[in-house]
Amino acid sequence: HARVVELTNHVLTTLGVGAEALFSTLGRVAARGIETQLIAEEMGNWLDQLEANMNSGNLAIHNGEKWNPASWPASATGYGMTEAPRGALGHWVSISNGKVERYQLVVPSTWNGSPRDAQGQRGVWEQALIGTPIADPQNPVEILRTIHSFDPCMACAVHVVDARGQEIGGRATQLKVHVG
Repeated sequence: HARVVELTNHVLTTLGVGAEALFSTLGRVAARGIETQLIAEEMGNWLDQLEANMNSGNLAIHNGEKWNPASWPASATGYGMTEAPRGALGHWVSISNGKVERYQLVVPSTWNGSPRDAQGQRGVWEQALIGTPIADPQNPVEILRTIHSFDPCMACAVHVVDARGQEIGGRATQLKVHVG
C-alpha cells in the first residue's frame, strides 16, 4: 500500500495539514480522489489480465449456474453482504413456492444516516457533525458539506434546529439525488 501512503502524504503536504485532517469532511473527499487515482492507475493492468484470460480461452466472467430462476429451489432464504463505495451493503431474500416472497436491502446511506442505536451510539452523520464549526448559523453550509462528503444516495434535506427544536435559517438545504 505504499502508493496509498504516497498519495495521502502528497495531499496532506499540498494542503498543509496533518493526518488528523483525514478524520473529517476533507478526509472523506480526499479519500475518494485518492481511490479514483489508484483505480485509474490499475485499469490498464486489469484490462491486460482480462485480455490474457480471454486469449487463453477463459471466457467466464461469472458463474451462471443459478442465473435462471427455474434453477432455484422452491423455498429458500439467503443474504449477501459486501463493502460498497459508500459503506456496508446488505441484501436479504426469501423465496416461497418458487417466487420471491420478501426482498430487503440496507444500503450504506441507510446505515450512515441512521439515528442513535439502542445503546445510544450516534449514527455516522450525527457523529461527523459534532464539533463542525459553523461560520453563519443562518446559512450552515458546513453541515451540507459534511453530509455531502458521505455521498448520500437518497433524496433528502438537512434541517438545522436549535436546542428548542426551532428551525434555524427557515429553509431546508437540498442534497443531491443519485440516480442509477
